[in-house]
Amino acid sequence: MKRYATIAGTGSYLPETILTNSDLEKMVDTSDEWIRQRTGIVERRIADDDVATSDLSVHASRLAIKNAHIDPIDIEMILVATVTPDTVFPSTACYVQQGIGAKNASAMDISAACAGFLYGLDLANGLIISGQYNTILVVGGEVFNKIVDWKDRNTCVLFGDGAGAAIVQATEEPKGIIASYIGSDGDYADINLLGIPAGGSRMPVTSEAIDNNLNKIQMNGREVFKLGVRLMPEAAQRVLRKADVSVDDIDLLIPHQANLRIIEAVGDRLGVPREKVYVNVDKYGNTSAATVIIALDEAIRQGRAKPGDLVLLVTFGAGLTWGSTLLRL
Repeated sequence: MKRYATIAGTGSYLPETILTNSDLEKMVDTSDEWIRQRTGIVERRIADDDVATSDLSVHASRLAIKNAHIDPIDIEMILVATVTPDTVFPSTACYVQQGIGAKNASAMDISAACAGFLYGLDLANGLIISGQYNTILVVGGEVFNKIVDWKDRNTCVLFGDGAGAAIVQATEEPKGIIASYIGSDGDYADINLLGIPAGGSRMPVTSEAIDNNLNKIQMNGREVFKLGVRLMPEAAQRVLRKADVSVDDIDLLIPHQANLRIIEAVGDRLGVPREKVYVNVDKYGNTSAATVIIALDEAIRQGRAKPGDLVLLVTFGAGLTWGSTLLRL
């Protein structure tokens, strides 16, 4: 029998602390109107100082496990997509394994920035349909408030913290991941485009690097905007062709939640009506690798994504990296 990889359960977790645009007006030279007009963001969630990415990821994973009606012991692999790991090593996935009690699982992190969760889904899909694994936990988790320069009004208004998780399981039913595609272009691996210069082997963290905020996010917003508007529709169309599915058949489009203007442009370029495009960037900001899985979990809980629906996920991030996944729920 042919094997498929299906989403058996999802979960998400957002910190309780809300940082509004009005709060940011007191921190940097910005305004609620300026942020709303350029990004569509109204508020974002911020983790406490003693909370790490694995803490948010464990909460989300427990909910996904509960919704999938499995035991953590059943999980054979844990993939955590993040660019804000608890530590350089061990991997955040190992901390998640400890937190949920998944004693039988292997564990590793995926570093593909905002495209990380779909990279994880693509990997899980391949491992499951090959017969090597039956149950994989894929997590997207970030605590971006610790790598944001809170004096830079161009970047600090964009990001938030959160985590989402999905249990991916083998099934013989023709559902789950119908088609998947991930891509990258290292010609855009420019720290000044989108990245953090210091903290790796090329530029270790020094007092001088900290003084120059080189351990914080650097971004050319204008260029990132143009690339996202081009790359996400291309990735989505590639997956639709691969699955031989028309865009008219899509019940819900969940794009990376980076900026409302990007989200609307992607939907328009694909020809998806606004009512079929899921948006929560106004509530959470850009949670990087966590955006699409938080949105998918929310859509399922709200009844926006129902069993049998075709859901298209698409995202892009630093690297550049991008990806798209077509799901039959």
